[in-house]
Amino acid sequence: MTNLAKQINDSPLMRSYIEGKRVAITGGCGFIGSHIVDLVALCNPEKIIVIDDLSAGTTLIFIEPYIESGLVEFHQKDIRDKVAMAQLLASTPVVFHLAAQPSVPFSVNNPYEDFMINVVGTQNILEALRVHENPLLVFAASGGTIYGEAEIIPTDEKYKLEPISNYGAAKAASEMYLSSYSSLYNFRTISLRLGNIYGPRSSHGVMYDFYHKLMKTPESLEILGDGQQKKSYLYIADVLNAVDLLVSKELNGFNAYNVASRRSTSVNEIADIIIDFLSLKSEKAFTGGNRGWKGDVIHAEGDIQKLVSLGWEAKTTISEGIKVYIASLQS
Repeated sequence: MTNLAKQINDSPLMRSYIEGKRVAITGGCGFIGSHIVDLVALCNPEKIIVIDDLSAGTTLIFIEPYIESGLVEFHQKDIRDKVAMAQLLASTPVVFHLAAQPSVPFSVNNPYEDFMINVVGTQNILEALRVHENPLLVFAASGGTIYGEAEIIPTDEKYKLEPISNYGAAKAASEMYLSSYSSLYNFRTISLRLGNIYGPRSSHGVMYDFYHKLMKTPESLEILGDGQQKKSYLYIADVLNAVDLLVSKELNGFNAYNVASRRSTSVNEIADIIIDFLSLKSEKAFTGGNRGWKGDVIHAEGDIQKLVSLGWEAKTTISEGIKVYIASLQS
């Protein structure tokens, strides 16, 4: 099992804050969540509570060693279960909240269910934390959807929120609750406005889809839309560095940070990198239109100066990261 957190830093910056505390991670069996478990495990916590409903094909595979060692206590629960959240978080003042309904297309067709998971589920976490004096909630928001079709690119954290998808609206609404709870109940909240995150353990997204399409039909690659859509793609190790740094700062109140790459990358560029890495000569076939699906933002690029000012910088280029990720899928 690849532990990218350990490769980054055996003694994370946030260790002095996490050490000896009980920490909960929702969605801790998933792609980003399981990497956060690795990071927190290096901080000598008293106990890690992992909450995951094991939907969408997730399993215990990435956290099994921690369960066996006794460090992780796993609970297969849904964040929509308010009573369960209150019970599990009663003695846990630090929560990394990664559990979510992650699909924009799903949110278009199922707006109520998306709202219940992503907004009500988050509010249940916040309510459960009210029993603590000064709790910390680190929330996985979305820098690619909450701004909508921004007129200013790259887009900084002060820009208005005008999402064009239900998923983006739910993430923006959750942020508003983080802000109000921080003001009313002395919460410390950090909202990670994540770009498109990729890397080992990811089982969704354009890179994952391209790889599997090419394994099935190497002579041709279907690309949704016109391939000109551009997003901020960020390798998972750089996300862990950002989380480590932000938690170590012990920021008060509500704090939102774009966590993304310095430049956006088009879908076409990603396709070319993967085709070249696999030594194929695939023809690209486009479905047409300028969006991959309803609610797809054509160009999303977060301004990362606020995070960079704290000393963070992405270390992995898009080409390097894609090659590592595709190699992990091959193995």
